[in-house]
Amino acid sequence: MDISLVTLLLSAPLTLFGATGTDTFHWSGRVTAGKMIEVRGINGSIHAQPATGDSVEVIAYKSGRVVDPASIGVKVVENDGGVTILAIPQGAPGSALNARGDANVDFTVSIPSGVRFVGRTVNGLVEAKSLDADAEAHTVNGDVVLSTTGAAQGETINGSITASVGKINSALNFSTVNGTISLEVPRTASARVHAKTQNGPILSDFPLEVRGQFPARRLDGIIGCGGPELRIATVNGSISLRRNKRFAKL
Repeated sequence: MDISLVTLLLSAPLTLFGATGTDTFHWSGRVTAGKMIEVRGINGSIHAQPATGDSVEVIAYKSGRVVDPASIGVKVVENDGGVTILAIPQGAPGSALNARGDANVDFTVSIPSGVRFVGRTVNGLVEAKSLDADAEAHTVNGDVVLSTTGAAQGETINGSITASVGKINSALNFSTVNGTISLEVPRTASARVHAKTQNGPILSDFPLEVRGQFPARRLDGIIGCGGPELRIATVNGSISLRRNKRFAKL
């Protein structure tokens, strides 16, 4: 084989042979307690966990089979409400993150106590465990896993939701279309509960009446002294509302 050809093959990008390239983005900074760290992805998961220090740390793992991972942008936007970090496509429309399966960004976020978290993606899991402030998780195709001492909300279309909240001090919503919802709330929680499913049972540790004919079910009632609305809805899946004596680490 010609030496120049060997050199060309050895120096060719791995993506030419179907391999996956990787690249990493890192950001760290202070976010005041009560303010928010928001992470927005498109293709990829978001994992949030407690920080060991007093700074927020975000690591984005970028990968691609066709596109160069280094060309996938990650932007940091600071505002009065906190910090938003988002994955952005590069190049012409239809390339990079818009190319199905070609580009992926997985986020890992470490969050200090008191800092609110919001995670949004389209294709991927959103998971926030053992947090100590309000949290939200939104995806389209993927599961939602949440546990926090604060309030929480979760939304997906094709996926299940597993959540444990420490407070219900404002209206909360958990919804999916194709998936189950399992929610734990404090034993002493007070709320007006509205739960419904088209295909699946509803189970509750609280003395609330489940109505409707199988497979559709509805549950409406008050727990504790009433208060903010707690809405839980799915189309194809079961709903489970459980008492939790204390904050549970999922």
